[in-house]
Amino acid sequence: MASARERAGGFTLLARDGPARRGTLRLPHGVVETPTFMPVGTAATVKGLTPVQLEELGAQIVLSNTYHLWLRPGREPIDACGGLHRFMGWERPILTDSGGFQVFSLEGRRRLDEDGVVFQSHIDGSRHRFTPEAVVGFQEGLGVDVAMVLDVCVKLPAKRRELERSVELTTAWARRSLEAWNRREWTALFGIVQGGGERDLRARSAAELLELDFPGYAIGGLSVGETREEMFGLARYTAALLPADRPRYLMGVGTVVDVVLAIEAGIDMFDCVYPTRCGRNARALTRSGELNLRMAKFKMDAAPVDERCGCYVCRTFTRAYLAHLFRAGEMLGAILLSYHNLAVLLDLTADARAAIERGAWTAWRDDALRTFGDERAAALVGA
Repeated sequence: MASARERAGGFTLLARDGPARRGTLRLPHGVVETPTFMPVGTAATVKGLTPVQLEELGAQIVLSNTYHLWLRPGREPIDACGGLHRFMGWERPILTDSGGFQVFSLEGRRRLDEDGVVFQSHIDGSRHRFTPEAVVGFQEGLGVDVAMVLDVCVKLPAKRRELERSVELTTAWARRSLEAWNRREWTALFGIVQGGGERDLRARSAAELLELDFPGYAIGGLSVGETREEMFGLARYTAALLPADRPRYLMGVGTVVDVVLAIEAGIDMFDCVYPTRCGRNARALTRSGELNLRMAKFKMDAAPVDERCGCYVCRTFTRAYLAHLFRAGEMLGAILLSYHNLAVLLDLTADARAAIERGAWTAWRDDALRTFGDERAAALVGA
């Protein structure tokens, strides 16, 4: 009998250079080359960009969110259009987050129990209930390629007992999610490791989830208030607990330096709203650091946003033009800068794949951290 992983699509590890990994993840809507950055389309759209633009940029997979789609538009309109891929006009793979992080961020508006969580919508205050079974069924109904189990995320710092409770419920809900998983040929289901900053709890969480034999594993509960040093150390520790033949996904990471450090930690998949949020707020990601294009010094700057970037925006427009668009309140500024910022992250992961393949990861990593980061970030890899 085929394993759960084989029924849902397979991961192949093609190369390793130190802890950095190069692989492929085969999904119903295409093959994803890893390591990969996933643009975030929370409400079935990557803000400001069309699916065609995302394809031009080389995006292989996008992320959407169960919490937001559950509330608006709901399952019925998506069903009427033939599933989430047709609904949003994106034919490549889609991963959906379970909505656990969003629900647990609603302090004072949700109530947790053994069975699931009751919460109030941030839109209209209406009451809803998430259970592991309902969340898996909703994601399967959308027709996505990768679904996430409902987990319990805890904001750091947290008390030990709160973290223990998070691990207990996350494991129990993961088991129930697995039992509710029906579309195994079409939707891979990933477990999520919790445990906060306690390494023994992360080891316990990983061991319990590995017994359930998920097709892939996410590292949750990071990028929620800890330092970069703490995040990198915990990600590296947790990744080493996970099987080499399954994809590893670090949730909510999207700065250039954090992506490089995550690859160094042995992670394969990442997502974050950071590049598009920066794009909407006149912040450009460049190979000489981040730029705030609202600053007066860019008003007459005829240079491209990033002289070392070959994207459409950098080939066509100047910093002065984008600065003008933001000062004038023109929506094109946010669109162009979001396009550029995603180009940086997607080009970065493509270059990382090539470096791992040719056995040049360490030199490439160090150059990337010097270019994009700072001495403190570069020092972490030797810690």
